[in-house]
Amino acid sequence: MAEAADEGDAERSLSNIFDEPDDELVVRPDGADDETADWEILDERLIEDLVVRPDDDEASAGDDDELTELVLWVEAQEPPEPEDIRETVLSEVKAHFDAAALDTEFAARPTDEFIDTHWFDFTYLDERVQVERYWVNKPYAYISVLFHPETKEFSYEVTEAVLDGFERYVREDLTRILRNSLMYHDIGDDVDREAVFESKAKEIIAEHAATVDDGSIYKLLYYLLRDFLDYGKIDPLMRDGNLEDISCDGVDVPVFVYHGGYRDLRTNVVFDQDRLNSFTVRLAQRAGKHISVSNPLVDASLPDGSRIQLTLGSDIATRGANFTIRKFADVPYTPVDLIKWNTFDVDQMAYFWLVIENNRSLVFAGGTGSGKTTSMNAVGFFIPPNAKVVSIEDTREITLPHDNWIQSVSRPPVTDGGRGEVSMYQLLQASLRQRPEYLLVGEIRTEQRVALTFFNAIATGHTSYTTIHADSVDGALARLQNAPLSVPVQMIQDLDVIAIQKQIFDDDTRVRRNSVVAEIRPSDDLSQVEANDVFRWDPSDDEYDSVGDSELLAEIAEERGWTADELADELAVRAETLQYLVDEDITDYDTVTETIHRFDRDRDSVLAQVRAAELSAPVEAEAR
Repeated sequence: MAEAADEGDAERSLSNIFDEPDDELVVRPDGADDETADWEILDERLIEDLVVRPDDDEASAGDDDELTELVLWVEAQEPPEPEDIRETVLSEVKAHFDAAALDTEFAARPTDEFIDTHWFDFTYLDERVQVERYWVNKPYAYISVLFHPETKEFSYEVTEAVLDGFERYVREDLTRILRNSLMYHDIGDDVDREAVFESKAKEIIAEHAATVDDGSIYKLLYYLLRDFLDYGKIDPLMRDGNLEDISCDGVDVPVFVYHGGYRDLRTNVVFDQDRLNSFTVRLAQRAGKHISVSNPLVDASLPDGSRIQLTLGSDIATRGANFTIRKFADVPYTPVDLIKWNTFDVDQMAYFWLVIENNRSLVFAGGTGSGKTTSMNAVGFFIPPNAKVVSIEDTREITLPHDNWIQSVSRPPVTDGGRGEVSMYQLLQASLRQRPEYLLVGEIRTEQRVALTFFNAIATGHTSYTTIHADSVDGALARLQNAPLSVPVQMIQDLDVIAIQKQIFDDDTRVRRNSVVAEIRPSDDLSQVEANDVFRWDPSDDEYDSVGDSELLAEIAEERGWTADELADELAVRAETLQYLVDEDITDYDTVTETIHRFDRDRDSVLAQVRAAELSAPVEAEAR
């Protein structure tokens, strides 16, 4: 993982990132303390014929009974045999080392005997049923989703290579030596810090742990890299692509995660007070921010783009320091993904495709976690491939498949006096001088000048998109018009579309739906703003209805010289292309991007492939 650098500190030492390692992760059964805590690993029993693990919290939306069926399936199974579990897991560890290109000068392959007796601790195998297992850092860490027969609950289990007492002692000694060594080791920005650190760690291990077993050396190196370079105790969670949120709610409280397939799960990761305070400070450092008793609240982005909120101090958080991480998807969701999850239907996406292509401005509104930014990012795929795009955010979330794209992120003050700040407003002003054809603003919150500048950009011919917190079209319009934003009605009239996102529970499954797509128009006397619903979600059948004629599409048809039939055909061919991608389960980022962009250049060839069923993933990117 990439290092985080403080502003203006080009020579920051690696030792400042994580100054103290966490103890290895332990399971804490009810009533158990650190002395009796054990590792629990259960057999991998994938149920692919019954449940397909989704990639996002909405992927199971079409199967309302998935978790109920899963519980019934688990209850019908015989408990796994501990020996079978042990053989399965350890055989995968051995296979990994057999296939790996090992640095034998550093350490030889661990013996099978060492792996069998010193790699994992297999206990309490008969108390939980494992539903799913997958590696996140093979062969040192994997995840198990477990089922508790008595409570009928699922939990999230992190399993890491276990250290015995001697290995823990050596680890503490190596950590101290490594920290002291790095304290005086300046590393420039043009150097691969991870490679430098790993080389230094191996050097110190070779010098100070020469008599340690080869298998122990690999485990020690894993923990040093985990604690100094990665995310310490929560690193396995950060590596799990199935997680959307990670929440540490306080001292001695299990960390909770939101899993794409199983929703909210309790984990076996727990922080005591001292370690939670220090870890919170380290996370702030990793994000390039400062947190202290006098500045106890921090919102920031981690190097991978994940959003993090940190709270330090028991005086404002009664359960102690806490943090919440909203993970950043390395590969953004595409319009096809959102159709498959029924966040939108094909007709809505074809509508967005056409209005975006024809330079109409949009606002996505909804509550926290409703998917506003995800939807805005997905429809951004429809921006013409060579158009000039500028995005402005407080924290990095937008990812577009465009080369002609300037991505800007605001910067907090770098001194106590407030100097060095680069605000959203400053970036927005600067963006208007960059002559963007499309302008994306991550979110309009409470700063009036940001809202006014955004709507001024629309008025001056810049196609603009943003998100706002509101649960209805009327609520969004009222929030824009009233304090603190106080955007004049005449400016809001330049907006074209508002889409309302909602997060709902469908038979205990959290899903996201676009409840309304409405076109904005001035009233007859130009004194008010009126909304004309074009699409509306019907919760009774979980489908979308076309509820009104689109004045916006009629306006586009007039501009383009299309007849009504030609307009209908423009929508139909876009819907046909999207439906084909959905039906063929073509969700690959590169393929979806190339298909949409190639449609802009040569729609006939794309439609020919679609109608001949010859379009498939992956599609090689053509030279632009």
